Amino acid sequence: MRVTSKGQVTIPLNVRESMGILPAETEIEFMQDETGRWYIVKAKAVEIRASRFRTAHQIAPVTMSTDEIMALTRGESWPSS
Repeated sequence: MRVTSKGQVTIPLNVRESMGILPAETEIEFMQDETGRWYIVKAKAVEIRASRFRTAHQIAPVTMSTDEIMALTRGESWPSS
């Protein structure tokens, strides 16, 4: 297996399939055992938290002022009217 100048290698399809590695969805880690041998393992799934900008529309009332919207996007509590 050849390593590119960027340090990249292609994981063979049969290995990806047997490990359940999906493109752009799976994180992997390199682990070393006590004998010094290296292994590739799937990283534990990490819950990705949505950006407050992506979820602001779900909690922001339609009647909010510009100042209230700006406070919300900054993660502040908005001033009462």
